[in-house]
Amino acid sequence: MLVVFGGFLIFGFSENIKGPAIPKMQNDFQLSEGQLGLLLALNSLGYLVACSFTSALANRIGIKWTGIAAFASMAVSGVLMYQSTSYTSLSASYFLMYIGNGMLEIGLAIMAARIFIKNTGTMMNLAHFFYGLSSTVAPIFAASMMGWQVFGGELGWRGMYLIMLSFSLLPIIPSLIGKFPPGAQETGERISYKEISRDPIAWLIVTILSFGVVSELAIGSWLVNFLEKAYGWSIEDASGMLSIFFLFFMLARLVLGPITDKIGYTVSIMIFAAFSGLCSLAGVLIGEAGAILFALAGIGIAPIYPTIMALLAKRYPKGTDTAITFTVTLMGIASVIGNVLIGFIIEGVNKLFAKQGAAEGPIIGLQAGYAFIGLLALLSSACCFVMYMKLRARNEVL
Repeated sequence: MLVVFGGFLIFGFSENIKGPAIPKMQNDFQLSEGQLGLLLALNSLGYLVACSFTSALANRIGIKWTGIAAFASMAVSGVLMYQSTSYTSLSASYFLMYIGNGMLEIGLAIMAARIFIKNTGTMMNLAHFFYGLSSTVAPIFAASMMGWQVFGGELGWRGMYLIMLSFSLLPIIPSLIGKFPPGAQETGERISYKEISRDPIAWLIVTILSFGVVSELAIGSWLVNFLEKAYGWSIEDASGMLSIFFLFFMLARLVLGPITDKIGYTVSIMIFAAFSGLCSLAGVLIGEAGAILFALAGIGIAPIYPTIMALLAKRYPKGTDTAITFTVTLMGIASVIGNVLIGFIIEGVNKLFAKQGAAEGPIIGLQAGYAFIGLLALLSSACCFVMYMKLRARNEVL
């Protein structure tokens, strides 16, 4: 449990310190919005590559050593990021970090599914609460650390990443001494990838999770950039709003877990995803005065991932690791596509309005990109409604 909770804590830091760092990276390397989207997409590709082999690696060397390898690779990526001097080397460093993140996410999900047999929805959300906890403070820590004066110079985003990712080495200690409790191993005939791929519900779960997670990660990646460029906020204020988002995100996972067990996983996801999407779209329509709605969207988007993990553990008890790998790998493909689309939607709309000579073009481009993020959450809710109707017809609602 210490590895699972601590692992999610580290995962939250590594995933969400990029918000304040991205504008600095963009300035240092003179990157366009499309290049930023491509950078994030390449990162998601690294995550996808990790998802494709992590389950097999865990079966070969054990889930414990797989987790240790994930923590170590994340620490190494911090060193490489510190030394990056070009867009290419930065992309390679980020790629390695996301390989570690992908290995870690699959590994922690498998560990949690084996440990949390009772009150699965509550415990999954509690585990992911630690991701929300670190995500809440990560943007503030990152923005502050980049301004630290070290050895007569500013620490910057390179030094910040070096220090933050070095903390990935800490969970290796309990990983080396930890053991799974009796009864945590799966027994009986396991479900195969072929069997899962033939289950229409499995594909709906993939779709729901993909739309939900791309929306979640996009907020962490683009909110600071949006507030800075659309409304002229300072990086400190914009990072503060991202932290408020993760505060709601964190509290939602702490409080709403028991609700998912009580009203059902499917209904919970449907309601929460719709709430998040409506908040994001309303924030775009209202303008700067509605910026707090971007943070409130965290309440709805937070329970989607852990609740899907709980649903997979209950629906596929004889092959949870297979089901998790199948689902998260395909979700990774959607993440690659989603990040590319958001970046090029912003850039495309900007170019369109620039040709027409509209002064507000850049703002409209950013609004279009962020509206797409809200739309993804609504699509997640809509797909969940379809799944609910199919499961209810079979009397299999979870």
